[in-house]
Amino acid sequence: MTRVSVIIPTYNRAATLPSAIDSALEQTVDDLEVVVVDDGSTDNTESVLAAYDDPRVRPVVHATNQGANVARNTGLEHARGEYVAFLDSDDEWHPEKLERQFAVLADRSSDWVGAYCDSAYDLSGTSGWLRSAAAAVLARGDDEPTQEGNEELIGEILADNVQPGAGSTLLVRTEVARDAGGFDEELDRFQDPEFCLRVLEHGKLAYVDEVLVRREDTGHPSAAIVANASEQYRSAYEAEIDRFEDQGYEIRSSHELVIAKRYFADGQFLRGAWHFRKAAASPRAYPGVGWVAIAGVRRRPRPVVAMLVVLLIATTLGRRVLSR
Repeated sequence: MTRVSVIIPTYNRAATLPSAIDSALEQTVDDLEVVVVDDGSTDNTESVLAAYDDPRVRPVVHATNQGANVARNTGLEHARGEYVAFLDSDDEWHPEKLERQFAVLADRSSDWVGAYCDSAYDLSGTSGWLRSAAAAVLARGDDEPTQEGNEELIGEILADNVQPGAGSTLLVRTEVARDAGGFDEELDRFQDPEFCLRVLEHGKLAYVDEVLVRREDTGHPSAAIVANASEQYRSAYEAEIDRFEDQGYEIRSSHELVIAKRYFADGQFLRGAWHFRKAAASPRAYPGVGWVAIAGVRRRPRPVVAMLVVLLIATTLGRRVLSR
């Protein structure tokens, strides 16, 4: 049996797909296959796949576009490996990504069904450097979340303290991924943590404390889509949310922050401010809030409203800093 099946869903990303495929083929773990699910692309994805003269690359084609979650599940159906690892077609892996994950699982019991690692966005240029540096400094004030286990991870994932990005960072036993039901095809957002929560019903996840995935900051859904998906996600886990909020986790307010940031980025400042007032923001979130607000101003210049919202953000964040 092949050791690991790499599943790459793709739709009209012929420009970035080769980098993703190459990063999988260049892994130091060579007993693998790469299942590329072309989700009804209309660009030259077909030609890109045809150029690979490597038996490890196995294209699967959807006649029509059905969405990334459906494509991931199609890949899961075709996987032949003992383990599966998902990779978005605009992301790239470090060459030792899979090796490091297998290493962290090597001496553990069968209760440990998978492992995830850290990822980082490619924030190039001066603004990207400043944003990364500010986040790194402010994050030092955060409490360190639990990174491994199953029951221990549930509250952290629901509160968005831990983000095991299943779409590109997760390695998990194929049987477990199938028993968990694959990705929720109705969710337009939060599909990664939701899938991980169901994986945790079958065993524990280990953590590799290294950035082994480079991500592209692309494909942002609208604020309305994020808000709707958040409602679906929270409704499905309402009992767990109540239980972990009783233990001190800030889950609903963390989702308000996610929604607020999307409204700010879309230039819908009043809606964003309404959600932000109900949000919980740790220091590591402050640069992101500021940057999306600036992006929203650029997208929809509304000087008076924007100024009021920026003042609201600054005042709120200032109070939270002083209260810590």
